[in-house]
Amino acid sequence: MAFRAQPRPARRAAPTDACVPLNLPNLLTLFRIALIPVLVLVFYLPFAWTNFAAALVFAVGAITDWADGYIARRYGMFSAFGAFLDPVADKLAVAVALVIIVQAHPTVFMALIAAVIIGREITISALREWMAEIGQRATVRVAVIGKIKTIVQMVALVMLLYREDLLGLPVFLIGEVLLAAAAVLTLWSGVQYLLAAWPAMRGDTAVGKKSTDQA
Repeated sequence: MAFRAQPRPARRAAPTDACVPLNLPNLLTLFRIALIPVLVLVFYLPFAWTNFAAALVFAVGAITDWADGYIARRYGMFSAFGAFLDPVADKLAVAVALVIIVQAHPTVFMALIAAVIIGREITISALREWMAEIGQRATVRVAVIGKIKTIVQMVALVMLLYREDLLGLPVFLIGEVLLAAAAVLTLWSGVQYLLAAWPAMRGDTAVGKKSTDQA
């Protein structure tokens, strides 16, 4: 009696949507997150050059933030993973930088400014999540004022991490002024987000749908 060889069952291909799209923008974002513990470690090293190193690490992270967005727009490398991860990386970097700066300079002014910025980020993140759940995420898009706030905030944090005077300029004082300006812009943009989401929060679904369609 002859036995026929049974064909081997074909392997099932892994679903493509289960794979994390590690394109260049996403790799830059992951690199920015990896820089956060490096920032903390460098900031507390007992050497005279740590302020320069900490400022440099944060500046590199800020540059990659711009670079991954530019590359994604220029070459169409968008993904749901990147859309989720990019703002998370930004908020983590800013929050950690603010915490270590306040720890090194525990003044009421610095603590209040940090509380305003971090509190706004938590509030708007919760607002965006809720708006996404009800299908009106487009009503809380990033506005121009939010982008200006981000630039001012990043420059301020680099200067506050550097701390020392440079070329006769009071770098830390300038950083404090810029951070205060960033806090004002933070509140302003936060109010804009809340006003955009207010119809949905009030239960006016018709207005919310109209805002979404026009976004």
